[in-house]
Amino acid sequence: MPNTPHSAPSLWDISPPVYVGMPVFPGDTPYQQQWVASIGPGCPVNVASITSTPHAGAHADAPLHYAPDGATIGQVDLAPYLGRCRVVHAIGCGPLIEWQHIAHAMGNDLPERVLVRTYQQMPQTQWDAGLTGYAAETVERLAALGVRLIGIDTASIDPADSKALPSHQTIRRHDMRVLENLVLDAVPEGDYELIALPLKLVQADASPVRAVLRALPGTYNQATA
Repeated sequence: MPNTPHSAPSLWDISPPVYVGMPVFPGDTPYQQQWVASIGPGCPVNVASITSTPHAGAHADAPLHYAPDGATIGQVDLAPYLGRCRVVHAIGCGPLIEWQHIAHAMGNDLPERVLVRTYQQMPQTQWDAGLTGYAAETVERLAALGVRLIGIDTASIDPADSKALPSHQTIRRHDMRVLENLVLDAVPEGDYELIALPLKLVQADASPVRAVLRALPGTYNQATA
């Protein structure tokens, strides 16, 4: 029996857990945590110290990540990371998201934000060297439709072994923004409100985000069917 709109989730947490031992891009700085203060006699609080790549977990790349003169993540406009978005499924599409894999969801009133799910189940405990990226041509076509931010459930919008990073260079040319390492396993195709604000790290090339999707008022799509 179909769920009613009232029985569907109103908030989807699309951020993977961040923990010691979590997978990171090979060669990147792993997440580490130490306790520098612990509750006890003479100490009223617990305080941790962390060392990590800013690309840990769900994260936003800054233009500085792929352009030597690019803006840091603390300098970019926050508007692209907040607002209506469309989740599109291209599960098992292969090494690249081609236009044919997402064309079915590119209808009228396309939001400025598009997130693509490629995994049936995102691998949260191991590195995937065969991760799916975007084809640069797909990014070009999304930019032409007015898309300002693209997201993906893998660690990169380019294949892991890419040196030219054509999709990163395409978003650089179009001044687009990107979210990577999202967990979209439980999210049906449809439109949502995206909230994924990066930290104001004024010298960094990326920032972790706590990415969530919120049901849009009055929306009835596959998320509520």
